[in-house]
Amino acid sequence: MRNIIFILIYLLVLPGISFAGDDSQVIVDAESGKHKISKHIYGHFAEHLGRCIYGGIWVGEDSKIPNIKGYRKDIVEALKEIAIPNLRWPGGCFADIYHWQDGVGPKDQRPSILNYHWGEVTEDNSFGTHEFLNLCVFLGCKPYLGVNMGTGSPKDLKDWVLYTNSSEGNVMSNWRKKNGQDEPWRVKYWGIGNEAWGCGGNMDPEYYAKAYNHYATFCRDLNGVKNYRVACGPSGEYVEWTETLMRTVKPWLIQGISIHFYTVAHGNWDDKGSATDFNEDGWFEQIRYTLQMEDVIEKNAMVMDRYDPEKKIGMIIDEWGTWYNVEPGTEKGFLYQQNTLRDALVAGINLNIFNNNCERVKMTNIAQAVNVLQAVLLTKGDQMVRTPTWHVFKLFKPHHDAILLPVDVRSADYKFNGQTIPAISASASRDTGGIIHISLTNADPNRSQALNCEFRGALVSRVSGEIITANKMNALNDFGKVEEVKIQPFKKAKVDKNNIVVTLPPKSVVMLEVK
Repeated sequence: MRNIIFILIYLLVLPGISFAGDDSQVIVDAESGKHKISKHIYGHFAEHLGRCIYGGIWVGEDSKIPNIKGYRKDIVEALKEIAIPNLRWPGGCFADIYHWQDGVGPKDQRPSILNYHWGEVTEDNSFGTHEFLNLCVFLGCKPYLGVNMGTGSPKDLKDWVLYTNSSEGNVMSNWRKKNGQDEPWRVKYWGIGNEAWGCGGNMDPEYYAKAYNHYATFCRDLNGVKNYRVACGPSGEYVEWTETLMRTVKPWLIQGISIHFYTVAHGNWDDKGSATDFNEDGWFEQIRYTLQMEDVIEKNAMVMDRYDPEKKIGMIIDEWGTWYNVEPGTEKGFLYQQNTLRDALVAGINLNIFNNNCERVKMTNIAQAVNVLQAVLLTKGDQMVRTPTWHVFKLFKPHHDAILLPVDVRSADYKFNGQTIPAISASASRDTGGIIHISLTNADPNRSQALNCEFRGALVSRVSGEIITANKMNALNDFGKVEEVKIQPFKKAKVDKNNIVVTLPPKSVVMLEVK
């Protein structure tokens, strides 16, 4: 009788709590998958900030640095290698002082402006609409344009849509052709306003929602392009903003709501800590704060579900990632930071969360692509570094446009300084060839995790894997040195009947391929 009671308690209670024993379990429901993990969840962000554009992506055709029509050749190749699906531009806060008309036409005639958001440097507008959209053509990715709502006008938006999307018969398309682009780029994704609650105008939600209706009206579908309009949403869990948008914005004018959430240890924006000089407290707090992304998504999704139960409006997390103090000796306003194994764990955990919420989350954009915040690539002169975060994006490529398989994660605890978080995160998908991929993270920097992966609705015969880890928590990839953090073969997974038994090393990100 006691055994029966214990089994009932196990079945009823255990699925809802963290597994406190030495072993962990991931149950993969291989026959219930129906939602696609959009490849756009793996998007990127390039703002006119620090050395992201100039010296990062763009060096100009006359540069001695190898380039393709002015774009750094090494950057283009590295971004292609991780198959970036979309790229957000020109900001960010910069978008709301940017007038797109300044960045087209002969470069010697483009006016300069002061980029007072980021270092008070002169922006000469040599990288503008043509340069950005043709970069997206080279990369094979979709452009995501940030619309100036802070100092711009609905007319500016209307004209930009005409300039990029109309074929002929108007002043804007004629101007585009005069500037050397005969065919329209057919831009689909438009973010209308950025952080309107802050640098984009310090608006209240009611004011912004009504202004959005005004602007979005003039973001018209043209030439067969059905625009995907993204409204500026909240910072993190500011669900009152989301509520106001869902209640006020005309439903036919909105396809997405953006959310921004950065991982800042202890939530201390005055002293965000070092990107490289940290102990286990800095590691634990950064991981703990990363896990709050689940709450951010859940709380905003609950509001969206009340107004949009069919989930027609996508959640667009178009700024996420780690934010530390700038590297010593660099410009404060340039937000340059190194990137360690800790950032790889942050990326892996976030991407697992996004995958598991793909029914609502349709796009995300890590901040940023090159030389800014949690960059996937760093440059110095003619040298380039692939960061640990870049390697995570490469590792997770099999999830692009694959079908999400629900997972039930019963994780052992990672305990530190009297606090407890789950050690393991996971997501799983099935690709068009029927192959299952499981991405796993072990956030505990000290202990391996014994993990049993159970498959329901699929027969398992073979498993192979790859891993990202290193000896030190703050291991990084630096200029002129052999990579310390990279993808390597993973051998600690084996098939046992219809399960996979895995030993996850400490501080690791793993991808399993299951056939």
